[in-house]
Amino acid sequence: MATICVYCASSRRIDPCYLELARTVGAELARRGHDLVTGGGTVSMMGAVAQAARGGGARITGVIPQSLLDIEIGDQHADELIVVQTMRERKAEMERRSDAFLALPGGIGTLEELFEIWTSRTLAMHDKPVVVLDTDDFYAPLWTFMESLVDRGFVRPTAHTSLVVRDTVEKALDALT
Repeated sequence: MATICVYCASSRRIDPCYLELARTVGAELARRGHDLVTGGGTVSMMGAVAQAARGGGARITGVIPQSLLDIEIGDQHADELIVVQTMRERKAEMERRSDAFLALPGGIGTLEELFEIWTSRTLAMHDKPVVVLDTDDFYAPLWTFMESLVDRGFVRPTAHTSLVVRDTVEKALDALT
């Protein structure tokens, strides 16, 4: 059993197919006996993954900054809801409590979290798996851009390949453990 941190969208304006993806991920995490660390909110994909994982018996830890708790609903059903002061504290606490990281589709917050945890892995600050679930080529433009950064010498090839990208829930979760 591992504790998996999931980064994903908190936007309410996304296609419902992404909510279903989050529910599938949460249910499968629980089925495999994993626990979940989230950003501590209840909206959109973040809420859907937590609700599904909880429904399957997973232990849920949410980490949310006070400023976000003031404007959105914190996951009061989480086994543990940790309130921090800053986004930096949030990410550090999520990293500390997690054995692996899974990024689902999301916006700039998800990208920022993904890039930080991926960068720290490439700098040998941790050796925890970092996986992206890209079921519908959501991230395809990003991969094209990243390949151009490698081609131009801005990113080491080993840094680029240290990120694991999978196109199904099963393959992504297999890569986490």
